[in-house]
Amino acid sequence: MNTTETIEPIRLAPPATQATASVLPNWIKTTARVFMTHVLPPLVIVGLLLVIWELLCSRPGAALPPPSKVLEETWELIVSPFYDNGGNDVGLAWQMLASLKRVAYGYALAVLAGVGLGVLVGQSTWALRGLDPLFQVLRTVPPLAWLPISLAGFRDGHPSAIFVIFITAIWPIIINTSIGIRNIPDDYRNVAKVIRLNGIEYFGKIMLPAAAPFIFSGLRIGVGLSWLAIVAAEMLIGGVGIGFFIWDAWNSSRISDIILALFCVGIVGFLLDRIVAFVGHLVTRGTSAS
Repeated sequence: MNTTETIEPIRLAPPATQATASVLPNWIKTTARVFMTHVLPPLVIVGLLLVIWELLCSRPGAALPPPSKVLEETWELIVSPFYDNGGNDVGLAWQMLASLKRVAYGYALAVLAGVGLGVLVGQSTWALRGLDPLFQVLRTVPPLAWLPISLAGFRDGHPSAIFVIFITAIWPIIINTSIGIRNIPDDYRNVAKVIRLNGIEYFGKIMLPAAAPFIFSGLRIGVGLSWLAIVAAEMLIGGVGIGFFIWDAWNSSRISDIILALFCVGIVGFLLDRIVAFVGHLVTRGTSAS
């Protein structure tokens, strides 16, 4: 007896190129969209500014060098940022690291003291009435006005610069933290009372998470002010640091070196702000401004 068997066709897996082809256009579209919206506009603006700068400063008698001359005169500083000839004759990378080290010390102290005082002022009406007027007066004092006092007290440039950073960065941290604490919803406070959280539990589980967006707003302002203050302070205290490098270049009439240093200062300041904003985004789960 003959039996008829149906043979099912063997289905081959689609080639890898077909699977990739279905994904690749979306990847290309996403990359192109990001490039067009976030990368291209600043590149166009920077390019136009460089062209205008080149045209204006290439004329005879121009006070500032054009970009092409700046690049030519500072090429050694760009390609050798870590050279060290001893003393203050070091590369831009070492100058930046010296300034960042001072900023790290002063800013860390400002964060600890600023958050603590902000919590106190935000929690206590008595502290608010007693300390807030003092804070409002002191925060209007320019950063460099503190430098003579710190030099008289510490008798050394390094701790004096750290103190200037601390006293500059602490005020926005205090103010924003206190505002965040005072704006904690009453429902959160009532829940804490119902579940009987102690002071430490309330601080860690209720207070800090609720006030975190305000706190990180103050931290971002503080880190920007810290970077501004250290550059200005180093111009006066001397030693190694990007502020001293700029002042020394001015005294030696090295205008191209100053322009390069200003560019580096701006890039580092932008990165510091982005780092604090990124940490704040992680901590607050996207509720803080970025």
